[in-house]
Order: sequence, then structure tokens, then C-alpha cells
Amino acid sequence: MRTARIARKTHETDIAVEVNLDGTGAYDVSTGIGFLDHMIEQFSRHSLIDVKCHIKGDLHVDQHHTTEDSAIAIGQAISQALGDKAGIGRYGEAHSAMDEALSRVVLDISGRPWLVWNAKFTQERLGEMDTELFEHWFQSIAQAIGVTLHIELLYGSNNHHICEGIYKGFARAMRQAVELDPRKGGAIPSTKGVLGG
Repeated sequence: MRTARIARKTHETDIAVEVNLDGTGAYDVSTGIGFLDHMIEQFSRHSLIDVKCHIKGDLHVDQHHTTEDSAIAIGQAISQALGDKAGIGRYGEAHSAMDEALSRVVLDISGRPWLVWNAKFTQERLGEMDTELFEHWFQSIAQAIGVTLHIELLYGSNNHHICEGIYKGFARAMRQAVELDPRKGGAIPSTKGVLGG
């Protein structure tokens, strides 16, 4: 089973995360930030990665630590569940349309974390969440998984649609990348024989 559990406790957050890469998209998410819950739920549902994520964070300070640490813990759990990455598709890409907004997400589970973020929001908050934190969430999860991640908003005007489309695109690209390809016969998808470095 490609599953993992992460427990992470600091002075800023107390987190428990579980993932199952071969799940059905079942989720149980509670971060204390409603819009972040909604986005992580979208990620789980559309990637088919089961995600349990419970966080108690220092929201009396602001949302930064909770947002960042949710991405770190989910990313660490995905990385742990991937193991040596033998047999995975490795690459994923998705165009994600949400009404007037169209996003493109392309990724490589390369072991070389990188984020290219080409998206902007025209309002400072969605629900109670600061929109500047979305780029940081993706930077943090890319680092924790070890994924090269390119995110681009092609066009769109509604900030909710833009954000949700990006998360759904990331989910669908991750689904492709983590799925096992029977034609690979369990081989690590790199001519180096390892992924990373």
C-alpha cells in the first residue's frame, strides 16, 4: 500500500496528515481556514489521493504558518508514500477550465523541487484566506514532494474560479504522475536509475 502518515508539531502548528496514493479521493480536512479546506478537498477528490489533514495552528497570529505547514506535511506524506518512485508515471499535465478561467499545470516528480508561478489575483482575500498564500502553498508542497511544478493562468477574471481551477489542475496532473504504469515493470522512470539530485 502506498500510504503514509505524518505528525508534525511545532510552536506554530500541530498537524496530523495521512495519504493513500491509490485511494478514491476520500478526504477529511480541517485546517481552521475554510477556503484552504475547500482547496485541499478539491485536490483530494480530483487526484484520487485520499487525504486526511487535521491542523491546529496559530490563527490568532495569521494564516501563514497553517497554510505553509499544511503543504509541507501533505507533501512529505506524498513523498514518503511514493518511496523510491518505482513504476510511477512521473510526469503529469492538465488544462483545467472553470467557467471563464483556464489554467495549465505541468509537473515532474523529479526530486528537484521548483515552482514556476504565472498567476495573479485581483483581490486580497478569498473568504477569509489571503490570496498571496496560494503561491506559497504550492512552493511549499513542491519543495516537500520534490516536484518541478509549472502553474500558469491562461486567462480568467473570477478569483474563486482561478484558484479552484489551479488546484483541480494540480490534482489531475498529480494523479497522472503518481499512478503506476504496468508497462514500466516497476522500473524507476529515469535513465539515472534514481530520481533526484
